[in-house]
Amino acid sequence: MIDSLFWIAPISAVLALLFAWIFYRGMMKAHAGNDRMQEIAQYVREGAMAYLGRQYRVVTIVFVVLVILLAFLAYIGVQNPFVPVAFLTGGFFSGLCGYLGMKTATNASSRTAQGASVSLNQGLRIAFRSGAVMGLVVVGFGLLDIAIWFIFLNNVVFSPEHMAEGFKWLGLTFVHAGTDEHQKMIEITATMLTFGMGASTQALFARVGGGIFTKAADVGADLVGKVEAGIPEDDPRNPATIADNVGDNVGDVAGMGADLYESYAGSILATAALGAALPAITAADQMKFVIAPMIVASIGILLSIAGVYMVRTKEKATQKNLLNALLLGTGGSSALILVALAVMAYTGWITWGIFGAVVAGLSAGVIIGQSTEYFTSDEYGPTKGIAKQTQQGPATTIIEGMAVGMMSSWVPVLTIVAAIIAAYGFAGGFTSFPSGVYGIGFAAVGMLSTLGITLATDAFGPIADNAGGNAEMSHLPKEVRERTDALDMLGNTTAATGKGFAIGSAALTAMALVAAYIEEVKLWLGRLADESAEGFRQVGDVLFYKSTVPSSIPEGMTAVSVNAADIKDFVAAYDLSVFNPMLLGGIFIGAMMAFLFSALSMKAVGRAAGSMVDEVRRQFRDIPGIMEGTGKPEYAKCVAISTKGAQREMLLPSLLAIAVPLVTGLTLGVAGVTGLLVGGMTAGFTLASMLNNAGGAWDNAKKFIEKGNYGGKKSESHKAGVVGDTVGDPFKDTSGPSLNILIKLMSMVSVVMAGLTVTWSIIG
Repeated sequence: MIDSLFWIAPISAVLALLFAWIFYRGMMKAHAGNDRMQEIAQYVREGAMAYLGRQYRVVTIVFVVLVILLAFLAYIGVQNPFVPVAFLTGGFFSGLCGYLGMKTATNASSRTAQGASVSLNQGLRIAFRSGAVMGLVVVGFGLLDIAIWFIFLNNVVFSPEHMAEGFKWLGLTFVHAGTDEHQKMIEITATMLTFGMGASTQALFARVGGGIFTKAADVGADLVGKVEAGIPEDDPRNPATIADNVGDNVGDVAGMGADLYESYAGSILATAALGAALPAITAADQMKFVIAPMIVASIGILLSIAGVYMVRTKEKATQKNLLNALLLGTGGSSALILVALAVMAYTGWITWGIFGAVVAGLSAGVIIGQSTEYFTSDEYGPTKGIAKQTQQGPATTIIEGMAVGMMSSWVPVLTIVAAIIAAYGFAGGFTSFPSGVYGIGFAAVGMLSTLGITLATDAFGPIADNAGGNAEMSHLPKEVRERTDALDMLGNTTAATGKGFAIGSAALTAMALVAAYIEEVKLWLGRLADESAEGFRQVGDVLFYKSTVPSSIPEGMTAVSVNAADIKDFVAAYDLSVFNPMLLGGIFIGAMMAFLFSALSMKAVGRAAGSMVDEVRRQFRDIPGIMEGTGKPEYAKCVAISTKGAQREMLLPSLLAIAVPLVTGLTLGVAGVTGLLVGGMTAGFTLASMLNNAGGAWDNAKKFIEKGNYGGKKSESHKAGVVGDTVGDPFKDTSGPSLNILIKLMSMVSVVMAGLTVTWSIIG
């Protein structure tokens, strides 16, 4: 019987989608600007949709191949039969969120520019509420998908009849005969966890492909337009300017939406799975532990909607004023959710330990966000220091930016360490290891609970950026561009903050997924034990059994019930220590993957950008009158170059992220996979923090100069700043944000392929 409080989950999910539609309709009713503004917006919209269509065609082919593989594995009994369908639903909703978010963003750009022509507050209001569409669509579809799956599995698949007699269809076993209520929840949450692989796969293609597209266009526009031709950013004479604006949408909106959809769903599902596996709990308590992360996510949705209405500002606002306006919305939502959870803890629905874990997660998100702001905003010393170094040329600019990025990583790393330990301790981990791990999962849920408004602050950035481009190309008055520039700079900081937030949540989610991986191994060991002639499965010196106690136990061996075993028993059986060469090898491979993946995505940007630079130079050379404004650039050719480059270059790094966990599992076994996840999580998190912050700081250092500092635009300092920004572009918009998906995708693939690893691994 599903607890009645569960129904707040689907209700709040529907409300999120309803308010997303309300905000979208409100944006569409706003004035779209003059004919020129609408024409430019149409160019960007058509380019973005054309790219997304081509991306989805490529991804569809990959998904078909993977579904066939997963279906085959299910048929031979080493995969959950629901995985192929769950994989498709996860990928579908992830892609749908990206599509809807981008459709909103491309319609919002001209309207934001028009709003900024009235007042700064109106421009902010249109851009932010358009960004909120992205946030609310992600949390709405994410939680709705989870709720529907849970209802279907609990009420239809695992019915009392099926639990007693078993349920088989098309030769596949969906429910084993004699399944009890406790095992039922474990099976349901393990099944639901698998749809995260589809979301992760779609997200990686969206992030990598979108990141390559946008940075190829951006580099071409900046290096040739700004540095060589000496024309302003977003000048209509620049052939790459439309492609640059398209890239902002496909990378920072569609890509980010797909990315955080996967983080959001993954954190809820991993925590639910850990809750189901808690030992020595009643059926009623088990239900509470499973649905608790869904309830917290539901409350977060409702309070995110309230937070959206808190965001407003005044004319002539400084960057700090604008940041505080956004902080009021995000901080207000976070404060309110703590009040709501305190009430739940007081009434006994959740423990005070879980409340403490949520506090740890939310606090970590705030600290990481604020530290990112400090290291990337031009209001503070690090970014101003990069701007100062531009006086010495590009080399010192790059050195200083790298140093700032490296220096910045200590704050998020120590914050995540503190959050993990605090969540573990609050939840009772020092007396009960499974409870502590459950608390870590809840910390991730807490950090992402207000994603509806947090993502709005991220999606707001590219909308403001496109609005500035629209204002420039439409030759709007100077004060309009000043307002859009203020919003754009705010967007750069919030985007960097959002990326820091995303990688922080990825680290906590990945930690929960490592624990969920062990639970999945436990589930498959139980199945293999029941199916074996001996009635047990040997791992090291341990005989794991499920239904029948081994009649004889060899000397030096121990027999352990799979149902009674906890994570520590499996850690001991598989020797998950640094002295195990399989685990140590996996750690090195995981760390290597972070650097290899970053290198591949950066080189992809470089190759695509090279083609873009050649094309922009050709147009400046061969089309008469471009610089005078009498010749019309061939915008479509630049869009096509970015599209082709992104489609070609995104395949290798994306497929590598899927293949490496699979190969590691088949060769190095469970220990190797565990090491892979730990190495990828630690190295990936640290490297991503460095890349995101360095890129954001370079970008805002350039904009600091463009305000009139150190000679302003067209100065030698500005040229050096543009070079630094160009180097930072793939850091912050391609490699950095893609790493958090890499971390989670490797975890998800490992979880989904756990049955294959346990059954067929060469080493065991």
